[in-house]
Amino acid sequence: MTSLRGLSDTHLPAEMRLVLIQQLLEQRGFVRVRDLADGFGVSTVTVRNDLQVLEERHLAFRVHGGAMPFNGARGERPFEEVAARQADEKAMIASTAAALVANGETIIVDVGTTAASFAQALVDRVDLNELTVLTNGIKIALVLEAAHPRFTIVVTGGTLRPKQHSLVEPLATSLFQSLRVDTVFLGCNGVSVDGGVTNVNLPEAVVKRAMIDAAARCVVLADSTKLGVRTLAPICSLDELDVLVSDGNADPADLAPIRSRGVDVVIAETASSMGLTAPPQR
Repeated sequence: MTSLRGLSDTHLPAEMRLVLIQQLLEQRGFVRVRDLADGFGVSTVTVRNDLQVLEERHLAFRVHGGAMPFNGARGERPFEEVAARQADEKAMIASTAAALVANGETIIVDVGTTAASFAQALVDRVDLNELTVLTNGIKIALVLEAAHPRFTIVVTGGTLRPKQHSLVEPLATSLFQSLRVDTVFLGCNGVSVDGGVTNVNLPEAVVKRAMIDAAARCVVLADSTKLGVRTLAPICSLDELDVLVSDGNADPADLAPIRSRGVDVVIAETASSMGLTAPPQR
C-alpha cells in the first residue's frame, strides 16, 4: 500500500507527487490536504494545485478539505469494494454507536459498510436482549441473524439494488410509514452544514427519509472522510439530526458548525467522555 512515510525528507518532482496522490485516492477513497502536505513536506497551496491538476485530468474530485477519486465521487462503489476502506474507523464508530442501544428497544439499521460494522457490534454485545431491528439491508440482516433469538430481525420488502444489497422502492418504505421506532442508525455519503446529510443515490435516499420519519431519534454514522462533503441526494437537514458518531480523524473545523446546530457529536475513541449513554433499560 502506498505510504507517505519518509517522503517529507525528499524532494519529489510534481509528476511523481501526482502519481502517488492518485494511488492514495484509489486505495483510501479520500485524501486530506493537510495529510498530503505533511507527508510530502510541501505547502497546502501546492497540494491544492496538485489536486486541481488531477481534477482537470478527471482523476480526482475535490471536496472540502481534500479529494475523492473522480469515479467514486460521482458514482457508487459496490459494497465489497468499499468495505475495506476506513475499516478501523468504521469498527470504532460501530462499537460506540452500539453502546447507545438499550435492551427492549426497536431500532432501524440502514444499509452500507458502516451499518454492517454496527450490526456486528450489536451482535457482539452479549448483554443486549429483546432488541427488534428493522432493516432494508440483506447484508445487515444476515449479520444480525447470528443474534437470534436475542434479536428479532424484520426485513422490509422492496426492489433489490445489487451494489449495496439493499431494498428500495417500490414497497421499501411502506413498513416505516406504519411504525414508530426508538432510533434509526443511518449511513450516508456526506454530512455538511450547507447540504445536511446526503447520499450518492436517489433510491436509497428516499428510504432513508422514511426511516427518519419513523424514528424518535436519528443517529448518523459517518467516518471522518464524509464530513464537509455534500453529495447528490439530500436526506435530511442537520436540524433533524440528534447524534453524529464519527472517528478521531475528524477535523474540528468540520465538527464545530455541526455542533453549533445542536447535534451531539460523539468521537468514537473518546465517546465515554462525551456524556452520552444508552437510554434507560426497560
